[in-house]
Formats: sequence, C-alpha cells, structure tokens
Amino acid sequence: MKNFKGTFTALVTPFKNGKIDFASLDKLLKQQLAGGVDGFVVNGTTGESPVLTSAEKAELFKHIRSFCGDKVVLIMGTGSNNTAQTIEDSRKAEEMGADAILVVVPYYNKPPQRGLYEHFKAVASSVKIPTILYNVPGRTITSLETGTIRDLAKVSGVVGIKEASGKIDLASEIIKACGSEFVMLSGDDGTYVEFLGAGGHGVISVASHVIPAQMVQWKKWVSEGALDKARADIAKYNDLINLLFVEANPIPVKKALQLLGLLDSAELRLPLVELGAENTAKLQAEMKKVGVL
Repeated sequence: MKNFKGTFTALVTPFKNGKIDFASLDKLLKQQLAGGVDGFVVNGTTGESPVLTSAEKAELFKHIRSFCGDKVVLIMGTGSNNTAQTIEDSRKAEEMGADAILVVVPYYNKPPQRGLYEHFKAVASSVKIPTILYNVPGRTITSLETGTIRDLAKVSGVVGIKEASGKIDLASEIIKACGSEFVMLSGDDGTYVEFLGAGGHGVISVASHVIPAQMVQWKKWVSEGALDKARADIAKYNDLINLLFVEANPIPVKKALQLLGLLDSAELRLPLVELGAENTAKLQAEMKKVGVL
C-alpha cells in the first residue's frame, strides 16, 4: 500500500473561458513537485467537484497521472450524499488508477451515525483501493463521531481520515480510539502544527498551493521533535492562511495562484465567483509581507 502519511495538496481545477486550463495546471503541478509535496487530491471540494462533468474528472485525473507518473500519491475525491453514486464514482477512480479514494460525510440529508457507518462500509467494500474518510462538519452539517470512526477503522479498506473540524481534542480522541496505524490527516491548515503535535500524520491542504515547502518542513520538524520551531514558523503565516479562507474555498486560493502567476485566470464556475477587490488587496498585501510574492 502507498504511504498516506504526508503532505497532500487538495488541487484546484484551473479554468479559462469555461474550460479546464491544462497549461496552468502543469505550471501548478511543477511548482508543487518542486515544493516536495507527497501527492494530490484530485476532484475534491477545492477542485470544484460539484461542477465538473464525469468526462472532465476522468480527463483531469489522467492528465495529472501522466504529468506526475508514479512519483506521488493521487487520491480521488468520490464522495457525495448518494451512496450508489459514490460507489459508482469510486469504482471509476479505481479503474483509472487512483491510489485511494477520499469520501466526504454525506451532506444535506443528515444521516444518523448508523447511516454514516453503513454508507462508508458500503463504499469501502465496493473497491480494492484504500478509503479515506473525510469529516468536515462546516460544510456537511453532520459530523462523524469518534465511536463511528473507531468502528469504521475496523472495516477492511478504511485506512484513515481527513479530519477538518479544527478540533485538536477530537483528533486526539480519534488517535486514542483507532491506534497509531490509522492515518490521521488534518483538513484544517490553521491548526496543522498542533494537529501534528497531537499525533497526526499529515495534511490534505489548501495553503500548500501557496506555501508547499513550508508545509512539508513543518511535518519534518515535528517528526524530529522540534514542535516549538514549527509553531513559531506557522505563526508567521497565520494571517495568510486565514485570508485563504476569507471567502468560500477555493475562491481565495485561486486568486492567490493567479497573483503568483501559476494560473492564467482565477476563474471559478457558478455558483462560485472570483474574490472581491477588497479581499484581493488584503491577500496580495499579506503575500508580499510574508515574502511569497
């Protein structure tokens, strides 16, 4: 099995004139690989998964795999609030050669914990590649409870979780309940170093688009016992990280990538729209302040 304990970027999908901009995507991938990231999530929320067609998802994945080869891990986002659809998309991801699937807690229809358990069990059982759970209550309303995660950790194929609540005590609880082999990935960039300090194994990140090498370095420092060094360093980037979430992700990060010259356009698909002028000015100023721009 591939190693899922690392720094993974939840890739944006660059658009230009309504189409996927593969030239910009290649520039971004080159920058990311130079920054030392361990892999990517393709077709996550950051990649605007709700507005991509099935054909675009397949084309995107194949392009990224072709560009990166087997050097890095590619995780495909396949979650939805429809179990049958999630299974279908997960099987397609497996056929395309994804190393794992990332499956979000079903949103909007608010299943109880036993429904969540059955959902993830059915999805994990439908494929041979690893399943990573994704808990992000800020977007889904429903949240996986520690007991449910513990039970799911015993299901064949479920290898870990992207925990994006930002609650370090919850992360500690999950680690205690599931053991050190269960992969713990942060989904909250601002609390990432504290998450590592609590025993986390890595991150699926938005901020790593802009500061990939720094994100990789923080993990290295913490693994070497230099937690305070990592804490001091992430503090320099706190305002930048906050600004990357000043509007719904991926609105700000696309603007940041355009400012860096990695994307030709900060274009998004409706219902998302580009970052407003006031927040763009703040983001640009902060990027200059920390030496990114």
